[in-house]
Amino acid sequence: MNGIVDSVAINCIIYGNDAQGGANYTSLGELGPLVLDNCCTTPDPGGFDGSVGNITNEPTFANPVSGDFHFQSNSPCINAGNNAYVTNTNDLGGNPRIVGGTVDIGAYEYQTPTSVISYAWLQQYALPTDGSADYTDTDGDGMNNYQEWIVGTDPTNPLSALKMLSPMATNSPAGLLVSWVSVNTRVYYLQSSTNLEARPAFSTIQSNIVGQTGTTTYTDTTASNRGPYFYRVGVQ
Repeated sequence: MNGIVDSVAINCIIYGNDAQGGANYTSLGELGPLVLDNCCTTPDPGGFDGSVGNITNEPTFANPVSGDFHFQSNSPCINAGNNAYVTNTNDLGGNPRIVGGTVDIGAYEYQTPTSVISYAWLQQYALPTDGSADYTDTDGDGMNNYQEWIVGTDPTNPLSALKMLSPMATNSPAGLLVSWVSVNTRVYYLQSSTNLEARPAFSTIQSNIVGQTGTTTYTDTTASNRGPYFYRVGVQ
């Protein structure tokens, strides 16, 4: 049978239904949208009503044949969920729901993670999951692997890093075009300052900026005189 039909699933494992003659998920468009966020399933549901953050790796249960759906120590589901949707303090087994900083995908939380980064993300880039690579700058771009995971950049590519580009003047409307290296899986906020000695030096001028592939640009219409203007960007 099918795993889910026209449903919303977040931080869920929907896997192996094809072995039973069904599909992991099905969109009929009759009961509502099919949305899967931060789920472990296959094939990749990206594109279904904005589904994001999913992985297609096998979940690597301890012993699914005997009904033990706890994780083995190398499960890609460890630290791969989204904390924003956690409502319980304990998992299905009564253990703490979040261990290591980020919730796991699935009903059971792995209790002794060695890394604070998503195991699926580390495995994608052939990085160890024992914690030794968490704060290493693998590609020498000035961002360690934990930071690259947070901002969604490639830890093996020195050109892939969250960084500002040189602002450009614009006359329509008046202001500055502020650009930065970005990815389309993150939402950004932009801050500006005209005096770095002020406290606080920076203030947010725009939030909820949806990232674009490669470069994201925002027009700061408040930059209407000679400045100076300073900018920084972050991931929400």
